[in-house]
Amino acid sequence: MPVGPVTKGSLLQLDPSGPRQEPIRCERHVVLVAPEIHWNTGNIGRTCLAAGARLHLIKPLGFSLDSKELKRAGLDYWKQVNLTVWNSFDEMIDVQRPKEDEVALFTKTSARLFWTMLRPQRLFLVFGSETRGLPEPILARYAASTYHIPITDRTRSLNLSTAAAIALYESLRHAPPFHAWGMDG
Repeated sequence: MPVGPVTKGSLLQLDPSGPRQEPIRCERHVVLVAPEIHWNTGNIGRTCLAAGARLHLIKPLGFSLDSKELKRAGLDYWKQVNLTVWNSFDEMIDVQRPKEDEVALFTKTSARLFWTMLRPQRLFLVFGSETRGLPEPILARYAASTYHIPITDRTRSLNLSTAAAIALYESLRHAPPFHAWGMDG
């Protein structure tokens, strides 16, 4: 069973095209499968909060959710993160029930660039652990939904929190704009 609240996370945006300011829902989920480093998870939690996304952690975790390092990376925002911890990836999928086109897996071995990912209103962005990546059964299950973020041959991979932020904000590229600190027309 999931640990923590199971509530729908969403970005609440105003539709600028009509006289009535109707809310538009753009639901984003960042899924970390067996994350190992508390700093990365704390940073990703803060990014999820900033983007209105929900964070899902799939056990096993390489750290305690009570660790001071995790909370330091997430700053005083950690308590506000829309977080659910799951015992397994299958459990999360069974409860959340994403459609096939609502899942995007990130792996450096994919042939598809992340710029080509679908951007449905509801999207699950899935990342593996820092040292092992995504398990083969998950990659096989969603083989048609894998993407990579381009890097040079001078590094093995991007930092997990960097990759999650790039993918999350790219997934929002065509969503109506939002910014809590004001926008100049």
